[in-house]
Amino acid sequence: MTLEQLRIFLAVAEVLHFTRAAEALYITQPAVSAAIQSLETEYGVRLFHRIGRHIEITDAGKLLQGEAQKILDHVELTERCLKELNNLQRGELKLGASLTVGNYWLPEKISQFKQLYPGIFINCKLGNAEEICEGTAVGMYDLGLVTGEIKASLQQCLEKEEVGSDRLQIVVGKSHPWYQRSEIYLDELLNTGWVMRESGSGAQQIFDHALQNWGIEPSNLNVVINLNTSEMVKAVVESGVGAAAIPEFMVKKELLLGTLHAVKIIDPQKQSSKKLEIVQPVWKLKHRQRFHTRVMIAFENLLMEDKVQVA
Repeated sequence: MTLEQLRIFLAVAEVLHFTRAAEALYITQPAVSAAIQSLETEYGVRLFHRIGRHIEITDAGKLLQGEAQKILDHVELTERCLKELNNLQRGELKLGASLTVGNYWLPEKISQFKQLYPGIFINCKLGNAEEICEGTAVGMYDLGLVTGEIKASLQQCLEKEEVGSDRLQIVVGKSHPWYQRSEIYLDELLNTGWVMRESGSGAQQIFDHALQNWGIEPSNLNVVINLNTSEMVKAVVESGVGAAAIPEFMVKKELLLGTLHAVKIIDPQKQSSKKLEIVQPVWKLKHRQRFHTRVMIAFENLLMEDKVQVA
């Protein structure tokens, strides 16, 4: 059994088609068939049922699929560790980031890291906070960078550390009645339409949590639109639809230009005139038990140094 045979087998198992697997691997279809046949002959098992022009994976194939993926993942990790023996001149860093963090907070950090370690390849994927947490838990990412809450089911395997923070701003467009006001009362939040992110969004989780702390049930707000990116939320509110809670670092330009206006919230029940704020931490996530590469550690150190300088 060779690593190449395992790679070919996994490609076939994923698409359940010899020709499409061959195209994905840039090899010939006969080479794929030969690799599968060699494995089946050597171990005396059927890995796939041939049913007319279709194939289905057998129980033996399902067993090999799980073990083969573990083997290739370990080989990849070993290769990455060996590449790191040259004082961080080569290597790879796999990052996952929630959408707003990835679009507005993270690029500067990546730029700083590339200046220090130009030979390191950075592979960064974006998704909502929930997706990034789950991806970090299963090893898709070396580090996850998100805002919001971490599912209780993932807290056992994920270690989190605050590496930054941002405020959520309550913003409206020019045609909204709040545009001419600097402050609104807490109960007025119930008197307007809201443009919201989906439930898996870190910013949405933080906003819902803040509302509950203020004694407002999020379900009592008049939500007129749900969208899956903060960019879309920002654009819709700019056009005059409702209000939204948006991270400050993504509306700085719009607030300066006046296309959006931020309002402060006052609780009339409290004697203090202090405005209510919604501060969201930026969390760095990593798996508690997976191997921590030197590249990971170098990037973590950069994040912590930046946090100290900002503080």
